[in-house]
Amino acid sequence: MQHSFNFDPSHGYDLNRLLSVEAPCPPDDFVDFWSRRYCRALQATVDSELVAQGESCGFAMFDIRFRSTDNFVIGGWLLQPVQQAVKQCIVVGHGYGGRDRPDFHFNIPHTAYLFPCFRGLSRSRCDRVAEQPQYHVLHDIDNKDSYIIGGCVDDLWLAVTLMQKRYPEAAESIGYMGISFGGGIGALAAPWDKRIKRLHLNVPTFGNQPLRLNLPCIGSAASVAAYARRNGHFPDALRYYDAATAALFASQPVHVAAALFDPMVAPAGQFAVYNAWAGPKSLFVLKAGHFEYANQPEQERLLLQELREFFAGLSH
Repeated sequence: MQHSFNFDPSHGYDLNRLLSVEAPCPPDDFVDFWSRRYCRALQATVDSELVAQGESCGFAMFDIRFRSTDNFVIGGWLLQPVQQAVKQCIVVGHGYGGRDRPDFHFNIPHTAYLFPCFRGLSRSRCDRVAEQPQYHVLHDIDNKDSYIIGGCVDDLWLAVTLMQKRYPEAAESIGYMGISFGGGIGALAAPWDKRIKRLHLNVPTFGNQPLRLNLPCIGSAASVAAYARRNGHFPDALRYYDAATAALFASQPVHVAAALFDPMVAPAGQFAVYNAWAGPKSLFVLKAGHFEYANQPEQERLLLQELREFFAGLSH
């Protein structure tokens, strides 16, 4: 694939080699760390504010705000089907570029969608955290208890709580979709939250942290790698924030779209998440991620069709 980067965004991995990338071993207290964090998040009271914004593409659209852990206010959008009963819900996570609007193209029947913006980003920007990805990803990186990525996982868990509270009839039928940054957050969140029944992770980040930080990229990993070089050590907290390590404990069905070529999220890290996933899994191989290529529209069409089929069974 022709490109102008000064490195090879495939990093020399072919598909067979990508399918053999393993997850790092978890710290001894990995399960306890995440289980305690999840229990703490469930104790939070989720108060939300909704403002109706009219109808679009068959949905009633609402601006939404809710309070997450550490007193962060999370903004986003809620889409509720107008002419269909809500039988299931999907929380949709965004990439590190944030989000400026909801998506209307999924076309999954009887589904309400919540599009939260993770803390510090887009509609959840605040003075406490830098919005630029290269700084956001470093926020409290040397403290596993206060690292910003853990807070973003809290935001996802509380988004699930919000949807259960708003749609009690669909409380047992909640799914998650996340791309890039949002894919990594989903992989970290799901193993501990059985309320999430199935997931789609698209080019997920945070997989095999030691490996990905040694592979050149132009994404947030480059910022973390530079930080590690400046400080002369690999941040120990990242052992707890490895999406591939977390995947070892996941039991829900997952659909992963992983790329063979990606300048922002190393393919080896993406495949590490898929390879380690302990529950039922299916793989869609993308020619590239975070990069335009010749047959991209066709791949996106096929992927969307698979997602419609995958999430159609969420409420069954």
